Amino acid sequence: MPQNRFRSLNTALQERFGEKIYKLSLNGGCTCPNRDGTLGTRGCIFCSAGGSGDFASSPALSITEQIEDAKKRLAGKRPVQRYIAYFQAYTNTYAPIEHLRMIFTEAITHPDVAVLSVATRPDCLGPDVLELLYELNQIKPVWVELGLQTIHEETASLIRRGYPLPVFDEAMDHLKAIGVETVVHAILGLPGETPDMILDTVRYINTSGADGIKLQLLHILKDTDLAAYYKDAGFHVLTLDEYVDLVIRCLEISRPDLVIHRLTGDGPKDLLIAPLWSQAKRQVLNTIHRELKNRDTYQGRLYTP
Repeated sequence: MPQNRFRSLNTALQERFGEKIYKLSLNGGCTCPNRDGTLGTRGCIFCSAGGSGDFASSPALSITEQIEDAKKRLAGKRPVQRYIAYFQAYTNTYAPIEHLRMIFTEAITHPDVAVLSVATRPDCLGPDVLELLYELNQIKPVWVELGLQTIHEETASLIRRGYPLPVFDEAMDHLKAIGVETVVHAILGLPGETPDMILDTVRYINTSGADGIKLQLLHILKDTDLAAYYKDAGFHVLTLDEYVDLVIRCLEISRPDLVIHRLTGDGPKDLLIAPLWSQAKRQVLNTIHRELKNRDTYQGRLYTP
């Protein structure tokens, strides 16, 4: 039995840097091709006005000011010396290359930043962006987070992801070729998806060469098209027990070396419509840990190459 039942991000960071490292959510002032009219104007169906950056700092501040502001908000936790600069809001490689070079360089050269993490779309990684990421990766580690969400094209169409699966494959190949680490997002509980469909997505991520995975519970937030769809269609929303079972099944088939960056997530409480049980994030995580122990199971137990 492994000492830890899954390879958490905290464990991986402690092994790599020898200390606790926290993530600082930043806003680079980017938009998204799914919002500016290139692919659409309303974003993905589940996307709130903050563009997945509801907890990020204000783009009115400089990157250095955002870093210092975020550090102050973490000051109540245990002392931390270094951080991950996480560009979270919208699509963070969807801007002129001069702007990207400016904001990423400002972040990665900050003395307290250990890692630069960039959340983006697979269809927004042109040759100039890849070259910039390669250059930055020579300074400090660079991670790119890709919102795959699902491998199933029917679901991808429903949620208005805006790109076909081969675009993700190509992006992963390019990122691996330049030595940049990758983290892939998968959403659990998308309308119409069965547990087997979700497990197929995790298996695909296993074989994609991803270094890490984020398992994200589907949140239905106010003023999103998903909220309207939920009101009209009334699709099934996962219960806590269903979600815990699904997370454990995902972990069991995950590559043993895959870093688990997230087991759930918390939407803004003032926007959350469902599932309301997800507001108690600590309880959700404790339930997952307890159930892993009760089942005497762990990450990779059912993994097959």
